[in-house]
Amino acid sequence: QKRAIHSFTPRPVSRSHIARTASDPRQAPVPDGDAQGPLQRPGPRRRLRQPPQGLPRYAHSPLSPPRASAVWRGAARSSDLSGFFSVCLSGWGTNEALIISILGHRDAAQRRAIRKHYADTYGEELLRSITDEISGDFERAVILWTLDPAERDAVLANETAKKWHPGNPVLVEIACARGSKQLFAARQAYHDRFKRSLEEDVAAHVTGDFRKLLVPLVSSHRYEGPEVNTRLAHSEAKLLHEKIEHKAYGDDEVIRILTTRSKAQLLATFNNYNDTFGHPITKDLKADPKDEFLKTLRAVIRCFTCPDRYFEKVARLAIAGNGTDENSLTRVITTRAEVDLKLIKEAYQKRNSVPLEKAVAGDTSGDYESMLLALLGKE
Repeated sequence: QKRAIHSFTPRPVSRSHIARTASDPRQAPVPDGDAQGPLQRPGPRRRLRQPPQGLPRYAHSPLSPPRASAVWRGAARSSDLSGFFSVCLSGWGTNEALIISILGHRDAAQRRAIRKHYADTYGEELLRSITDEISGDFERAVILWTLDPAERDAVLANETAKKWHPGNPVLVEIACARGSKQLFAARQAYHDRFKRSLEEDVAAHVTGDFRKLLVPLVSSHRYEGPEVNTRLAHSEAKLLHEKIEHKAYGDDEVIRILTTRSKAQLLATFNNYNDTFGHPITKDLKADPKDEFLKTLRAVIRCFTCPDRYFEKVARLAIAGNGTDENSLTRVITTRAEVDLKLIKEAYQKRNSVPLEKAVAGDTSGDYESMLLALLGKE
């Protein structure tokens, strides 16, 4: 028998049905011959990946970053955030913008909570998952920022100690631009992570006057009170001047003063040096601009006296010239973002008449640029 051909006449739709359809799309009529109706044999369906357990329902699709980003900014619970990360790093493809949106706007305590909940929920360290998905300068910026400050210092110190060369200032920055508690926490993190002491590795890889200076610097635990002995400041200023005048830069007395005195006492000594001899001590330490040990001594003093201007110069030199020193730029921004980055930005603007954000944007690109700008506070 021949199958009868029937013409299709659309059925009128009532206003109440239109209202129900608007509120619940499942009530919408199925077009003939298009989607599967209730009497049609179901065909093969593509199985959608279900959101991980613990992930909020509104974040099931990583393919819609604008809406997800808005949710991210409002999300506060570490459980929600770790769920988002499972989507960011899933088989859908890495969502770098979402990673930046989360981590670039979370403080150390929040980042720590996200890492803990991610590990508890998925049985894997978040940083390991991230390193499997991203690479290059962007990866380094994300990893350094996500680490706890003490862990970050431990990682940087280990890298520097193993590949140490005289022009690398990282150990000086960690020893002199941190407080006593922060330096002690970094040494403890070094023990936990590398199963040996920071002092041990510095002594093993650094030589000469540098070892004489850096080993006691990284192992010091300075008094942090405001008390100052003015008579001592005057006598030690004279002693420093005498040693510098005779070019005894690595003298035991010079090392002793720089590695044991409190920050307040050192500031008083350096001020007394300036008042007594008419110029700052750093000027006398420029006798030989190519001498790396003198450069290291100047870095020690500047990290104590004006860390914001010291790090401004590091950032400026990283950006200036034909190529960018990404490691130095990343180190300055990730280590100082929760400390004194605002002062560094002000110093950079004053020194260069250009905002640091603009300089960074002009010298970097892609996700790496976006991550640095997020840490610099540019929305």
